[in-house]
Amino acid sequence: MNNFSEKVNFIWSVADLIRDTFKRSKYQDVILPLTVLRRIDCVLQPTKEHVLEVNTRLKGKLENLAPQLCKASGFSFYNTSLYDFDRLL
Repeated sequence: MNNFSEKVNFIWSVADLIRDTFKRSKYQDVILPLTVLRRIDCVLQPTKEHVLEVNTRLKGKLENLAPQLCKASGFSFYNTSLYDFDRLL
């Protein structure tokens, strides 16, 4: 999905999928949370590999990894899941 029209077509195809599953008034209950999750995923992407490396290196050595993982991500949150939106799509 490199160009704009591919992205637009993808978004419309998702809208078509949820059209019969969710009432139109409930779209925001699905779209907004997924938009927020996607945005967080994009923000964390540049440091994802570093966070995973720190997690692997320190797991079992420290009781509380959160401060180190936050430092690695550069934010007050992080993601140690191997999944991200690119891999899921």
